[in-house]
Amino acid sequence: MDIQIEKKKGIKRKHIYITVGLILFSLLIYKAFLSDNISTLNVDIDKLSIETVSKGIFHDYITVTGNVEPIATIFLDAREGGRVEEKILEEGEMLKKGDVILRLSNPELSLSILNSEAQLAEKSNFLRNTIVVMEQEKLQIKRELLNLEFDIKRKKRNYTQNETLYSQDLISQEEFLISEEDYQFAQRSFDLYSERQIQDSIYRSIQIKQMEDNLSNMNLNLKLVRQRQDNLHVIAPIDGQLTILDVEIGQSIPKGGRIGLIHILTSYKVVAQIDEHYIDKVKVGLTAVLERQGQEFELKIRKVLPEVREGRFSVEMIFTKQMPDNMRTGQTYYTRLQLGSPLEAMLLPKGSFFQTTGGQWIYVLTADGKSAEKRAIKIGRQNPKYYELLEGISPGEKVIASGYDSFGDNERIIFK
Repeated sequence: MDIQIEKKKGIKRKHIYITVGLILFSLLIYKAFLSDNISTLNVDIDKLSIETVSKGIFHDYITVTGNVEPIATIFLDAREGGRVEEKILEEGEMLKKGDVILRLSNPELSLSILNSEAQLAEKSNFLRNTIVVMEQEKLQIKRELLNLEFDIKRKKRNYTQNETLYSQDLISQEEFLISEEDYQFAQRSFDLYSERQIQDSIYRSIQIKQMEDNLSNMNLNLKLVRQRQDNLHVIAPIDGQLTILDVEIGQSIPKGGRIGLIHILTSYKVVAQIDEHYIDKVKVGLTAVLERQGQEFELKIRKVLPEVREGRFSVEMIFTKQMPDNMRTGQTYYTRLQLGSPLEAMLLPKGSFFQTTGGQWIYVLTADGKSAEKRAIKIGRQNPKYYELLEGISPGEKVIASGYDSFGDNERIIFK
């Protein structure tokens, strides 16, 4: 008889395979449809810089580096060429207006003065001799006029007598006519000489005036030549400090040659270099603040130099009120240059995240503070401390402000 074999009870191997397969299938379904596929990265929060977005006053300014320079610089040029004979003052000394700095010599200039003096003396003698001759001629004409005047009187008297005699037929007509003609000729001669006296007087006046003008010009020329000799003493044109004196004893200096610089130290200016990115915003009249030893000093831009070199342009700023004590040329200061009026805005503290994101997005902490998620933002203006946040984050929210170089493309940062 056949014996009925009973089936074995319990878990078989195929049951294990089926169970494992179902579990794996369930995990795949969960992973694909039920779980979020956000990439994450675990980061130590102590190594991060966490900042809080706040609402406050945004000051639109930039920090620029400025160098102290004198308010003005005077170029010291040789007004007259010559050889350096003596250096009275040295570089670095303080000057008063009129102080002699150098003494020059110029033999040719001395000879020119002697020639000018000789020509002036010659012209002066010629003018005096001419005036003497003219006075003599003037006296001669007066003497001639006097003779003619008395001659007219005699001939008039003779003519009057003959006219009476002729009316009485005591003299001939010819004798009467001769006396009349003599009288008329004497009268005409006196009139012509009087006219000559007037013309000679006018001519003499013109000639003397021309000679006097010529003499005056020579005097002026001599005066100018002597002034050129005075220019051989190089003097300080203004109070200040002699910062450069580039000459040596025995050196020949050409006329108009540059020999030094004088700094006017009654006040100072600050010359700053600014990135060309701000060239459209920086204008004359903008204010800046210089801080020194805990005290703030106000500056104002008085000149913007338009030339751009190596991506930067220059501005000159002057103090509007008080100036720091013990300022020295060449000192360097950091100043806050105000580009616009302060406005209320959301303030995002600056951080190195900007180098990675370009201000397009940032990691914002979740409400529980255990993680941070990537979020798009929009940034407006910026100053050395804050970004002006236009949208994307509310006041009070916290962000990761440190660099993102090690975060990769992960959208969520989990803190550990």
